[in-house]
Amino acid sequence: MLTLPSSVRIHLACQPVDMRKSFDGLSMLARQVLREDPLSGHLFVFFNRTRDMVKVLWWHSGGFCLFSKRLEKGSFRLPRPLAEDSSALTLEAVELTLLLEGIDLKASVRRPRWQPPPLKSAA
Repeated sequence: MLTLPSSVRIHLACQPVDMRKSFDGLSMLARQVLREDPLSGHLFVFFNRTRDMVKVLWWHSGGFCLFSKRLEKGSFRLPRPLAEDSSALTLEAVELTLLLEGIDLKASVRRPRWQPPPLKSAA
C-alpha cells in the first residue's frame, strides 16, 4: 500500500507520453502540460499510449525520484473517464495504489464521506 501524507497531491497526465523521457523531460511536462511545479513534492503520473507502462516522478530531498512499472500483459485502467480537452486528473493515494495493482475503479462505488464546508472569506 502506498502511504503518503495528505498534503501530497497526485497529478495524472491525461495525454500519453513518450516513455523514453526521463527526469528532465518529465519534469518539463509537469511544468508545461500539467501546469504544476515539479519541485513541489507532489507525484506526477505518466502513461504511454497503450497504457502498459507508467512512470511516476517525485521530488524528494534535493533530487528527483522516478518509479516505473511495465505490464507484461494487459493495461492500466484509469479510474474515471477523461474529457477530451483535459490535460490532468488529480488522484487520491488509494486510487493510484489500486490502479497500479490492476483493479478497475470504474466498476467501484465510492460511499459518501463527510467533507468540511468551504471556508467563508471575511469581507
